[in-house]
Amino acid sequence: MVSRVRVWLNRTYAENVFFMDQLRRNPSDRAVEIHATHGDPDSPVLAAADTAELEPEGLSPAAYVEYALTQCERRGIDVFVPRLHQAAVVAHRAEFEAAGTALLAPPPEAVAVFEDKVVAYQAVESIGVPVPPWWRVRDADELLSAVEELERLGHRACFKPAAGAGGVGFRMITREPFSLSQLKGFPGPQVPLDLVLDSLRRAEEPVDWLVMPRLEQPEVSVDCLTGPDNQVRLAIGRTKHGRRRGFTLHERWLEPARQIAEGFGLHHLSNIQFRMLGDRPVLMDVNTRPAGGLHQLSLCGINVPWAAVRLALGDDPGELSPPFLGQDYTVVSGPRPLLPVTVPRQRTGSSTVTGTLDALPAQTTPAEPRAASGALG
Repeated sequence: MVSRVRVWLNRTYAENVFFMDQLRRNPSDRAVEIHATHGDPDSPVLAAADTAELEPEGLSPAAYVEYALTQCERRGIDVFVPRLHQAAVVAHRAEFEAAGTALLAPPPEAVAVFEDKVVAYQAVESIGVPVPPWWRVRDADELLSAVEELERLGHRACFKPAAGAGGVGFRMITREPFSLSQLKGFPGPQVPLDLVLDSLRRAEEPVDWLVMPRLEQPEVSVDCLTGPDNQVRLAIGRTKHGRRRGFTLHERWLEPARQIAEGFGLHHLSNIQFRMLGDRPVLMDVNTRPAGGLHQLSLCGINVPWAAVRLALGDDPGELSPPFLGQDYTVVSGPRPLLPVTVPRQRTGSSTVTGTLDALPAQTTPAEPRAASGALG
C-alpha cells in the first residue's frame, strides 16, 4: 500500500486553501495530510488543514529554523512548503533532508537574488530579459530626481519597497495637490509628491524604495515548475486585465520566464510577473514561491500543486502541458470555515455572558462538510 504524504505550509496566504484542496484531490489518488501553521488564529488555512498550530511570535530566522526542524520531526513532514523565513530555511536544506523532509523551494542562491528587487533587476537584465527603467532611492532628493527623470521620459512615476511581496507599499506619484476629491470613494494608491517629499524630509531613517514607471496592462503571471536540473517542466501564463482573467501560452511571456527560472535555478514552484512598457513586456516581479492564484490553473485541466509535490519527492512528472486553456474568468470571494475560538466574557447590563467556544487546539481536524469555497466564474 502506498503511504500517505504529509505536507506542511507555514504562514501561507489565505488563498492557498485551494492549493490544499488540490493536493487532496490529486490524480494519483494518493492520501495527503496537510499540516498548517500561522500567526493568525483566524487564518482559513488553519481550518482547512488536517492538523494546525499557532506559530510562536518574534522568532529570529535562526530560531525559526530550529522551530521548523522540530515541527518536521514531530509531525513526520514529507514535504515542507516554506513561505515565512524562506531564505533561512533553504540554507539548512541538508538538515531538513536528514529529518526526512523535502523542501519545496529553490536553493539559497536563487532565493537571495530575488529577495532584493534591485539585485533582481540587475541580475535579470544581465541575461537579456527586459526590465523597466528604475532608480533606488533612500531620501527626498533622490526621489525627486527619479520622478523628474521619469516624467521627462513621458512616464508616470510609482514606487514600492525594494524588498517585499504582494504589492505591499506600492504607490503612484501624482503632482495634484491633496484635496477633497481624494477623500471620495475608496482609498486609492495615489499619493501627492509634495506630501511624500515632506514625509521623507521629516523621517528619522532613510527608506529603501524602487522608483519606476507605472507599467500598463495586461499583467501576465507565469507559473513555472522547474526541476533540480534547472529544466522547466511547466510554464503557463495567467493574464489579468481589469477584472478579466485568462491564460496564455504565448512565447513573448513564457520564453523570458523560462530564461529566468532556468538561468537562476528557481527549482520547484515560482511565479514570474510581467507588464507592458509601451509595446513590449518587461519584468515586474519574481516570486520564489507558489503564487496565491496557482490553483486557477485547474481551469486548464492540470493539478500543479500535486505535480510540484511529486517533483519534491523525487517522482519527476516530466514535461507537462495543459490539455486545454480554460475560458476567461473573474475571481469572486466565498465563505470558508474558521476554527472555533474562545469568546471573551461580555458584560451586558447587570448580567455577564460567557462564550462557550473552544480555544484553538494544538491539533485540529476540520469538520465536514466544509463551507463553500471561493468560486471562479
